[in-house]
Amino acid sequence: MIYNRNINGFIICVLLMLSGFAFHGNIGLYFNLSGLLIVVGGSLGATLLAYRLERLFIVHKVLLSSYQTQPKQPEDIVEILVDLSVKSKFKGLLSLQHDEREASMLFLRRALGLLVDGYNSEQMRDILNTEMYFFKMRREDSERVLRTMAEFFPAFGLVGSVVGLISMLTGVGDTSTILETVPIALTSTLYGVVFAHFFFIPFAGNLRERTDQELLLQKIVMEGVIAIESEMDPRKLEKKLKSFLTPSSRKGKLVSIERIQQRFHIMSNREYEQAVAAVAPTTKN
Repeated sequence: MIYNRNINGFIICVLLMLSGFAFHGNIGLYFNLSGLLIVVGGSLGATLLAYRLERLFIVHKVLLSSYQTQPKQPEDIVEILVDLSVKSKFKGLLSLQHDEREASMLFLRRALGLLVDGYNSEQMRDILNTEMYFFKMRREDSERVLRTMAEFFPAFGLVGSVVGLISMLTGVGDTSTILETVPIALTSTLYGVVFAHFFFIPFAGNLRERTDQELLLQKIVMEGVIAIESEMDPRKLEKKLKSFLTPSSRKGKLVSIERIQQRFHIMSNREYEQAVAAVAPTTKN
């Protein structure tokens, strides 16, 4: 829903910008193949000199993923972890092996694997912190590539402008030559600014926002799984994990007998009694 609103807003803004170009003339006046080739070719060439091709492919994949996939919301992760905490109370930690295969987040699946394999809380925190650190480093490297490319485009826009001016000066006195070269000088600067500030800087900003969001989810997962390993009461776990959420996202209670029955399909009286015993301290309040 949020991403759809972003796309609709983006389309409206693009149409507004293009209408500004066409308001006092033909929009085709702003297209110049020579200037476009100078700016795009020069910027991409400089990028290839600065970074390995493999790194650029990685940036391309990360950028596509950031726009094509919608991350889970923090409140959804809190709900999953509280469910797992309750499940481990009355079915044991080994019952989480199934959830390890079913978990949609790679980091959550990794954390559950450590939990099921019997790692203690200190070991899990060390491993997961290391994974988070290098995840952040990889994302910062991709963001750095995009910001470097954003710096190249205006520079080569200036190169195109210089090329156009040199051609114009050589044709002083010839009106046809001036009319052919002035568009190169002007449109090159335009292309450089547009590519940098309308594409690559926003790409880098989106990647930074997505990275921060995913790091928050990973932090919630790490704290939740470590709390499950220490057999923290589900209600206390819920309160702890909700501290990561914004106040507007903390509504509702996740731990309830009815919800447990629906989530884990508890049918027998014995399982029902085990579930009640697991969350009994939370139902007194």
